[in-house]
Amino acid sequence: MTTTSAPTPATPRTSRRIVTISLVIIAALVAAFFVFSSLYTDFLWFDQLGFARVLTTQWIAATVMFVIGFLGMAVPLFVVIQLAYRLRPVYVRLSSQLDRYQEVIEPLRRLAMWGMPIFFGIFAGFASAGNWETVWLWFNGGPTGVTDPEFGMDTGFYLFAMPFYSILLAFISAVLLLSLIVTALVSYLYGSVRIGQGELRISKPARIQLAVLAGLYLLVQAASLWLDRYKTLVTEEDRITGAAYTAANATIPGLAILAILAALVAILFFVTAIIGRWRLPLAATALLIVASLVVGVGYPWVVTTFQVRPNQNSFQAEYYQRNIDGTKEAYGIADLEVTPFKAETDAEAGQLRDDAETTASIRILDPSIISPTVQQLEQFRGYYQFQNTLDVDRYEIDGQMQDTVVAVRELDVNRLGDSNNWNNRTAVYTHGYGLVVAAGNQRTSEGEPVFLERGIPTSGFLTESEKFEPRVYFGEGSPLYSIVGAPEGTAPVEIDYPRGEDGASETKTTFDGDGGPSVGNAFNKLLYALKFQEAEILFSDLVNSDSQILYDRDPKQRVQKAAPYLELDSDPYPTVVDGRMVWVVDGYTTSSTYPYSTSVSLSDAIADSNIATPNFAIDDINYIRNSVKATVDAYDGSVTLYAWDDEDPILEAWQNVYPSTLKPISDMSADLMSHVRYPTDLFKVQREILGVYHVDTAGSFAQQDNRWQTPDDPRNDNQLQPPYYLSMQMPGQDSPRFSMFSTFIPASAQGTTSRNVLMGYLAVDSDAGSTAGEKAEGYGQLRLLEIDADTTVPGPGQVQNTFNSDPAVVQQLNLLQQGESQVKYGNLLTLPVGGGLLYVQPVYVQSSEGTQLPLLQKVLVTFGDSIAFEDTLTEALDSIFGGDSGATGGDDEVEPTEPDDGTTPPEEGGTDEGTGVETDAYQSALQAAKQAMTDRDAALKDGDLAAFAEADERLTDAVNELLELEGSSGN
Repeated sequence: MTTTSAPTPATPRTSRRIVTISLVIIAALVAAFFVFSSLYTDFLWFDQLGFARVLTTQWIAATVMFVIGFLGMAVPLFVVIQLAYRLRPVYVRLSSQLDRYQEVIEPLRRLAMWGMPIFFGIFAGFASAGNWETVWLWFNGGPTGVTDPEFGMDTGFYLFAMPFYSILLAFISAVLLLSLIVTALVSYLYGSVRIGQGELRISKPARIQLAVLAGLYLLVQAASLWLDRYKTLVTEEDRITGAAYTAANATIPGLAILAILAALVAILFFVTAIIGRWRLPLAATALLIVASLVVGVGYPWVVTTFQVRPNQNSFQAEYYQRNIDGTKEAYGIADLEVTPFKAETDAEAGQLRDDAETTASIRILDPSIISPTVQQLEQFRGYYQFQNTLDVDRYEIDGQMQDTVVAVRELDVNRLGDSNNWNNRTAVYTHGYGLVVAAGNQRTSEGEPVFLERGIPTSGFLTESEKFEPRVYFGEGSPLYSIVGAPEGTAPVEIDYPRGEDGASETKTTFDGDGGPSVGNAFNKLLYALKFQEAEILFSDLVNSDSQILYDRDPKQRVQKAAPYLELDSDPYPTVVDGRMVWVVDGYTTSSTYPYSTSVSLSDAIADSNIATPNFAIDDINYIRNSVKATVDAYDGSVTLYAWDDEDPILEAWQNVYPSTLKPISDMSADLMSHVRYPTDLFKVQREILGVYHVDTAGSFAQQDNRWQTPDDPRNDNQLQPPYYLSMQMPGQDSPRFSMFSTFIPASAQGTTSRNVLMGYLAVDSDAGSTAGEKAEGYGQLRLLEIDADTTVPGPGQVQNTFNSDPAVVQQLNLLQQGESQVKYGNLLTLPVGGGLLYVQPVYVQSSEGTQLPLLQKVLVTFGDSIAFEDTLTEALDSIFGGDSGATGGDDEVEPTEPDDGTTPPEEGGTDEGTGVETDAYQSALQAAKQAMTDRDAALKDGDLAAFAEADERLTDAVNELLELEGSSGN
């Protein structure tokens, strides 16, 4: 008979430990799975887009740099801790205080010896991983062929090598400094360093270790001081960026001296490690500190105070010129074409005959005002939306290029109301539909846009192409995510548009492109259910074997993920290329280390009345290139990157980092070339720089008597006026070109208001042509009209004030604002035509309450001292230029309307249904008002004040009569 011992029951403490360990393991597994799901879904997204290598490159580079940073910090710390502990004196009498320290530390010694290196190593690893782009750029960057004027170094050194050497030396300095501190601490705790009775005793092993570490640290500081010489070329000094006279003649030589002294002191520490005498290196260190104050601070101050300031312009001339040349090269404005312009101010009949093509294409539709009008006329359903500021494009229609205002009809699932459930917002309402295109230079007689493409289903010149795809799955207002796709033969569930055949209320469709990762299997469903934290993805029958999930649908976001090294333009715009609706996104390569180039705040330069101040990872830059043109297909979200500036050295480096992600410009189709344009943000940065750097000589720069600034938007104080696109013929050009324009006024002195007169007029050729893979000659050419100082031409602010205060204009504006009407001013355009500068501003009228539908009713025009306020641009031009300007606007076929509420006048003797006013009396008063305004304007021009007063009195009486008639009709 055998007996078996009963199992020993688990104690409560053991059970709790098992439960705790189990919970920790489970929590770790869950956390690991969440991390895995996030990483894997990222990979699926990039892989579907065709840019998986971009993501894996980032992962590999960050991992490699983490390991390097971790080992670079942890290994030296571990070694110095081990050396300091193992080489401690065995027999040494410690103080009672150190004995107590050791009693506390000894139980934790092993943990500390391993924990400290690991702790600091992790921090160093993450810091290094965050700098992987700097390291990879250094490794892949090359020479640019341009040298700096101070050291003769290739500018590639400043763009790629100098930032890398800076972070490398900073990292090594941190490692050596921590190693030195830890060595001293361990040596003190274990008796290798003893302080007492007025003396310091250091054991030989500790002395060698401390002296070598100190010497290495000073060698690194010597290298840093030597590198600082080159950094002076990207540091501000005396109104410029770059080494000026003091830096070139005092700071740079001083840094070289200090670097040599630091290296000599380092050698003395190495000698001390051998001979054991600390006096020489410590004394040398003190002398180094004194020398740094004298050579690094005192001597530059003396040079600045006693040499430069009394003779600033002559001493700094060479360095100012370096800054001018470097800045112009860095911002791509070195080839600026400057033309002196003596503006005509007298208007004569036929004066615009040579500019007839320009006036015919003047854009009178304001993209920032007409969005509500387009919304009301083209929305069709509440769940569609248009952007608040529309875009400008151009198309060839009937053999003629037409400037247009365009808007994408996008989906807004937030407006679904009670039907906003998961099924509808995810699988039913999945996309927008159609591109609305309006002629930029035309309007109807009611003041509405003249649409060239519109409607649901779409109709117009684009729809005439059989391959036109109007569906918008990827846009600036797309839903967070949609699940689309189904096996062939499955009934469609996606609403295509709210109209159908045979009286049906809607037409449905099924997405058949390749736009997102598959969610056709249970594993991917689980991953995306976790990503978006919605269980419906896992259990819904709408998710089938052919389903795809579309997310990250904003064009800028997709391009940014595909090309993370780019700064992107703030204004992507839609266009139709070869039948496909695409978003065009401009990408920039930037740097802040180009030698002798002045820095600019990217966010401040871009912000204006249309664009809020954006945020950038690197805001202060001193180099920029429009290196990439990107397109995002609005139907399937495919991203294509084209190397637009293949000579940009930074882009070349990034192409080595991310090979095979960019296509050459030769792959761009003719249709795409005809729709790309000079980017807005680059132009804004360049005009910011040209406010100071339109001068060519150091003397002009030094005097600062000709600095300019961009004027404020006349409609929005304290915000810059946006540039604008127009097809226009600049002086010196033989035909109109699609270009972008802006103006300059004198820069205001600090604490004063600027004088609002025109000083310069800036244009850039924005037409890339229509030849496949080839830029048009002249594309990107900057042209500056420098206004003759003897002729005073009012600036936009002054012109707007003239409009607002002109008695004739004010009277007509009062008529337009009768009842509940509200006047809105459109963009104030400045045009160099007729030998002078013409200002054109459309005026819109909308209801001040309820549904607001801005309608273009009038056009303000001024040339010199003449002002016209007419129903059409053509009438206004004729009014300014002696009854016949010799040219017409694009609205010349619009029939004039009376300045009433916009309703069609009824037949004589009847009643106006729009106002309820008896027609005879109303029309008589209206005619009297018009005649009084005409007489008053004539009297004002003739200087006949008596006639002016008499006509003004008649106008007042007529307006009062109109108001009485309006009031009586409402009772």
